[in-house]
Amino acid sequence: MAETYAGEFYCVKCKEKREAEGEVVVSESGRKMAKAVCPVCGTKLNRILGKA
Repeated sequence: MAETYAGEFYCVKCKEKREAEGEVVVSESGRKMAKAVCPVCGTKLNRILGKA
């Protein structure tokens, strides 16, 4: 089962913070990141959570 993250993401296209739910992945550099989709414009959202 994949880990999920629900919280605030910053949408670069809308230039506002949005509430969304996304999937937690580990980047190539070893950091945990949450990836989601903006509910308003559909842009991909990323949030860095910290070290894995």
